Amino acid sequence: QVQLVESGGGLVQPGGSLRLSCAASGSIFSIYAVGWYRQAPGKQRELVATITSGGSTYTADSVKGRFTISRDNANNTVYLQMNSLKPEDTAVYSCNAKTIVRGSPVGYWGQGTQVTVSS
Repeated sequence: QVQLVESGGGLVQPGGSLRLSCAASGSIFSIYAVGWYRQAPGKQRELVATITSGGSTYTADSVKGRFTISRDNANNTVYLQMNSLKPEDTAVYSCNAKTIVRGSPVGYWGQGTQVTVSS
């Protein structure tokens, strides 16, 4: 199994920055990709960014140029650097680790961290 712990959320003014962290433990060797998702009240969960074990990244158009996903293999942590934050970025942000267990895909979620962008 994989355990994920997110941190770094909080209240920030429009135009500000936050860096979210997703620390993984457990069977981390089985992780082939990690994604950041967000869900705002009354809205569907949205994929924000992903990074693979090979280092390939994807960033959603809605945050491209403002958000950057990266990883620190030594600390088993994936980061989401969020700049130029807007009120519409307000949501609960969660990370998801994608693994293969006995040939089948299995996903693990963290508990989520609240990001509120408001003046």
